[in-house]
Amino acid sequence: MTALADAEVGTVPDWSPPRPSLVWLTVALSAAGLGVSGYLTAAHYTSPSLLVCSASGAIDCAKVTTSSASRLFGIPVAVLGLVWFVPMLGLSLPAVWRSPDSRVAVARLAWVTAGIGFVVYLIYAELFVVGAICLWCSTVHLAVFLLFVAVLSAGLPQLRR
Repeated sequence: MTALADAEVGTVPDWSPPRPSLVWLTVALSAAGLGVSGYLTAAHYTSPSLLVCSASGAIDCAKVTTSSASRLFGIPVAVLGLVWFVPMLGLSLPAVWRSPDSRVAVARLAWVTAGIGFVVYLIYAELFVVGAICLWCSTVHLAVFLLFVAVLSAGLPQLRR
């Protein structure tokens, strides 16, 4: 029988995990994004003055985080960030990266793709709906973008058959 026939359903034969540095980068970016999302959530539920950020001109965190665009279906975007980063952190753990199960790689790729899609929408909202940029939000956006790049570069070999 061939190696492919002998392999479990959903696994990739002859697969090896990505470089440890890339794996730990995804952990660090997920943890940082979770921390900043937590900070933004705390500011949302307490006071925008909690945000250490400019409040005038093009950079205005309070304007962005209190705008109508700061909620989606009534849920604060900062909370959605928390909800997104928790599973992303789980999918970034070294033990999960070591899994030869292709469904894990597909889930990681799908999750990070959904995240980058939402980031594109949020950047649009900041620039064209609110007319201001939040540096803390931009930090989260950058973390998601870097996670997207890292997952694409590290995870695609796992998806090949």
